[in-house]
Amino acid sequence: MYLSRSAEYALRAMASLARSVERSEKVRASDLAPRIGVPLPYLSKILNRLTVAKLLTSQKGHGGGFSLARGPGKIRFIDVLRAVDFSPRSDHCLFGWDQCDTLDPCPLHHEWSGMKESFEAWATTRTLADVLGHGGTHEPGDLLRVLNGVR
Repeated sequence: MYLSRSAEYALRAMASLARSVERSEKVRASDLAPRIGVPLPYLSKILNRLTVAKLLTSQKGHGGGFSLARGPGKIRFIDVLRAVDFSPRSDHCLFGWDQCDTLDPCPLHHEWSGMKESFEAWATTRTLADVLGHGGTHEPGDLLRVLNGVR
């Protein structure tokens, strides 16, 4: 399973902002974009969606920027993914069959269903607090290494 580009970028942004909570700072999109390796126009759209979803707060003007709307332990990965309209498609057949379900499964249906369920359980139980304390240099791959269990 892979994440959409928007989902990956949203997780990168939120992980970086979670680390900023420790320093009680607001972060401007123009500063965040190069830090996490996301083009500024794309990041701006994602930050707007995260703000609309009430996961971020934003403040304009001098001293403004983005910050988490609540503590990192209260923002689950699934919340971030849903804010950018990502969810593993349960109606998508990996073999491309028109009809693939539990009654008429393709050869990979059960494996795909199990992986999707595991992913959803993981994303529902893990929070941004889980990315704190793992070090890193705020490089684009930091979050993916944490998500994959590499520290």
